[in-house]
Amino acid sequence: MTNFKNNDFESVMLGRHSVRKFDTSVKISREELKEMVANAITAPSACNLQAWHFIVVDTPEGKDKLRSFFMKFNLPQLETSSAIVMLFGDTLAFKKYRALWENIYEQKQISKEELERILNTFLPLYENADKQLLTADAMVDSSLAAMQFMLAARAHGYDTNPIAGYDAKKAATALGLDPERYVPVMAIAVGKADSESTDIKSTRYSVDDVIEFQ
Repeated sequence: MTNFKNNDFESVMLGRHSVRKFDTSVKISREELKEMVANAITAPSACNLQAWHFIVVDTPEGKDKLRSFFMKFNLPQLETSSAIVMLFGDTLAFKKYRALWENIYEQKQISKEELERILNTFLPLYENADKQLLTADAMVDSSLAAMQFMLAARAHGYDTNPIAGYDAKKAATALGLDPERYVPVMAIAVGKADSESTDIKSTRYSVDDVIEFQ
């Protein structure tokens, strides 16, 4: 069971903001990092494909790999955070799809007829899809999980910073992944904000500037 330190939804969502300098004395355990990822992967997923892949970097050796493709202006987060979570979209997640649903069937959560309907409807869609569709699908799934990870981290009492400032062409290879299969979605720095941090909360457009009804 998750032990949230902050279970106030308003505080978790509206109080979240990006932190670029973290307290280097705070080290998040791998157990708690796994718990936050477990929270994150309850995010919605198209056809339950779950096309996300997390690499949690929490060692000096791992951060050296990130340093090779991170842009310099994002090095403060890299150097001071407890961990960097690299989130990739898995464009071949459908290869595990049959086993996933067969396991659900074996647990008696669905009928044999429902199993066949799901596999005959959705699996061919992905098996015959082009790379563009598979990439777009994986990016959407992973982006939802990324946002949920940041909210989960805040509920656990930590702060985050989503990062896109890195050489995306180098990311997968540097971390030992197949770049043809895994597409980088974002990095997320996680830790405890430094007490002397001067990060300024973003000013947002009004809702009337970004909404229309039809």
